[in-house]
Amino acid sequence: MIFRPRLQDLKIIGFYLGKIILGLVFTMALPILIGLIFGELNPVLDFLISIEIALIFGLILTRLCFTEHDLNWMQGMIVVSLSWIIAMILGAIPLYLSGHWVSYLDACFDAMSGFATTGLALVQNLDHLSYAHNFWRHLIMFIGGQGIVIVALSFFVRGFSGAFKMYVGEARDEKILPNVIHTARFIWLVSIIYLILGTLALGIAGLLDGMKPLNAFFHGACLFMAAFDTGGFTPQSQNMLYYHSLSFEIITAVIMILGAINFRLHYYIWTGNRKEIFKNVETVTFFITIIITFCITAAGLSQLGVYPQALTLFRKGFYQLVSSHTGTGYQTIYPAQFMNDWNPLSMTGIIYAMALGGAVCSTTGAIKMLRIGIIFKALKEDLKRIMFSERAVIIEKFHHIKEVFLEDKSVRAALLITLCYLVLYAFGTLMGIFYGYPFLESLFESASAAANVGLSCGVTNTAMPVGLKFTYIFQMWAGRLEFMSVFILLGFLVAIIKGK
Repeated sequence: MIFRPRLQDLKIIGFYLGKIILGLVFTMALPILIGLIFGELNPVLDFLISIEIALIFGLILTRLCFTEHDLNWMQGMIVVSLSWIIAMILGAIPLYLSGHWVSYLDACFDAMSGFATTGLALVQNLDHLSYAHNFWRHLIMFIGGQGIVIVALSFFVRGFSGAFKMYVGEARDEKILPNVIHTARFIWLVSIIYLILGTLALGIAGLLDGMKPLNAFFHGACLFMAAFDTGGFTPQSQNMLYYHSLSFEIITAVIMILGAINFRLHYYIWTGNRKEIFKNVETVTFFITIIITFCITAAGLSQLGVYPQALTLFRKGFYQLVSSHTGTGYQTIYPAQFMNDWNPLSMTGIIYAMALGGAVCSTTGAIKMLRIGIIFKALKEDLKRIMFSERAVIIEKFHHIKEVFLEDKSVRAALLITLCYLVLYAFGTLMGIFYGYPFLESLFESASAAANVGLSCGVTNTAMPVGLKFTYIFQMWAGRLEFMSVFILLGFLVAIIKGK
């Protein structure tokens, strides 16, 4: 029997949703500061209106639903899944008010793409978008990469046991420090320190390439936020092609890889345990899969001979591969070139890389390296059982921060999430085919949306069907949250309708 949720459940969910909305209000003040620096009056008004709407909504929820009860697992997961939808709706308001999006749905598409660190975009005339709105596009990636709930836990929550339930609901199940609030603050500490260093590096590169100082560091900050949080937005419509700079490409490639590494591994590196990089199953699997997928891509490109020089192959082939594997979506080629200049084999390498992703508890999406490593360890264990004597005791271990014995529940969880991603990739592909796009293009764009990558072969544009826009929004949302909180929300809605 399914029990209908109680009024108390709705109040608890509403109260903590209100808290998260108030956290989002705080972040909207930063684009106002940028607007004032650059003397942009209308964009400042857009954000003031958006803040007022979000503030009213957040205060109403926290007042009407005020409670001192803590969250249980179901409520925590529902708060997380709903908070991303509400963040999309509220975050799209200033974008739509700018006049650079054809419809509010298109603004919602870009807002979800930003928060989910995907990078697919429907913005019009990006090259003339205000500094304030452009900064907001990249800031929501920075927020989404760390996690919307992480913002609330870091700045607006003093400490409660339900914090861990929301933390897990946002596709993170590893605590770096014993206290989840301290874990959230450490994630922000790492991100902000890297932000300062990355902005300086990219800003100096911009200055050396002839950009004006204020512009160079503005672009540097935006590019860092999108690269470290493996998002893929850029301040200009030509993406990374706009800069035509090898130094920009090398720096962003390093930042993308840093963003794809587990925050827990960052902690151990910061505390002096650098050997963990070479021992950890995630980093080992990550670099092996980069080599394998690049070999596939390079084999396809060598058949065509389009990039005969090694440097060109790096800038056009390897850069796209790293961008896809880390889930960033930066491009040094035009979207149409995937279909015109690349062959199916080279595109297959990119699709595999997008589908695999980076580390768990990082800013990247997709299946993740820990799960791939666990699946291969399980395969190795089963092969040993077949090859060795029946009396032999087979024990398989893997190193992830510490030595961990391979257990059936770990393998089952890895396989389940992998299967969910494969189903999500297939769903988007079928929807693309339904709307008349070829199979390879549909698969490429579906993997990009569901794995939160942002590379595009040209399918994503304002003219694509409304149904496909909703499909990609759903894929970006479900792929970023890794399904569990999405399933619980769907179950909760069923309980409201059919519960007794």
